[in-house]
Amino acid sequence: MTLYWVADQKLEPVPTTSFVNERMLERRDLQRLLKSDISPVGDDLMVLAEEFGDWEDSTRRIDLLCLDREARLVVVEIKRTEDGGHMDLQAVRYAAMVSNMTLDQAVGAHARYLGGDDGPVRAEKSVLEFLGLSSIEEVELTDEVRIVLVSADFSTEVTTSVLWLNKRGLDVTCIRLRPYRLGEQVLVDVAQIVPLPEAGDYEVRVRAKAEETRKVRTVRQEVRRRFWAQLIERSQARTSLYASRSTTSDSWLAAGLGRSGFNLNITMTADVGRVDCYINIGSDPVRTTAAFKALLVQREVIEAAFGASLDWEEMPGRLGCRIIYNLEGGWRVPEAEWPAMQDRLIDAAIRLEKALKAPVQAFRG
Repeated sequence: MTLYWVADQKLEPVPTTSFVNERMLERRDLQRLLKSDISPVGDDLMVLAEEFGDWEDSTRRIDLLCLDREARLVVVEIKRTEDGGHMDLQAVRYAAMVSNMTLDQAVGAHARYLGGDDGPVRAEKSVLEFLGLSSIEEVELTDEVRIVLVSADFSTEVTTSVLWLNKRGLDVTCIRLRPYRLGEQVLVDVAQIVPLPEAGDYEVRVRAKAEETRKVRTVRQEVRRRFWAQLIERSQARTSLYASRSTTSDSWLAAGLGRSGFNLNITMTADVGRVDCYINIGSDPVRTTAAFKALLVQREVIEAAFGASLDWEEMPGRLGCRIIYNLEGGWRVPEAEWPAMQDRLIDAAIRLEKALKAPVQAFRG
């Protein structure tokens, strides 16, 4: 697709360029930019390590090793080429090499990435906050490894291979970064091309169904999966917040507020439901706290728009801050009562989005 800009009452095409012409390198530029903010290729990702290669008898390194909110490792491979090279085969090899990685090894890798004497403590805290858990014992790192391929474009060979791998149960995504030049500015159009966004839900359901037949889930996971599936379906007629989400066995369901660093989450424990805005701006506690306080000074206006009091948790010493609304009842209530509980959660999420969206967009920091 062509990118246009508005000039003199008409649309003018923005000229395409290439990362080679712009002298942008994979590691020095593209990898550095995505390391600082991974959200353009996945808003459910956390960077664990860069140039990861903690294995014997191999000098190969993963560009970015990430974690997703379902406690799965994610291999992110980056190319600036116009065809993606052989990155599909390379990434599959890396995924196999990290598939047996333990939680301790993942936290250790993140500690080395963060650096400093307090790296291990910060790494564990960062992982727990990202997963929304309070204890490392609650984390169940799966042996399922996702793959995200990032390139200026992809050859037919690469996309065909990826489609074939996805049909056989792997989870591989192709993200195209297409550069444009507008005067002195370089613009980058980020697009997911495999799976196509409109087919993403279908492919996720197919993979989920295949996975369920291969692996027996615990009762708790299955109950959560059913609960979220019903909530997502019930929300469709009222909001687009969860339109692109698929069901999960985790204790939360996340949506964006239209700005990186601000997530709108629904969380369910056995006995309590919660809707919250979680703020974590690039793991920068100064900016995160500034954003929280900028919203806090508007507390009366925000709570009036929401229609109820909210709990404001700055959480000193932690990486994020939260604005919370709690509801009685969790996934352990009788299943016949789930619809009413789901409706209350959906209603609270809609109201919190409405109350926070403008203040979040207006924040400058």
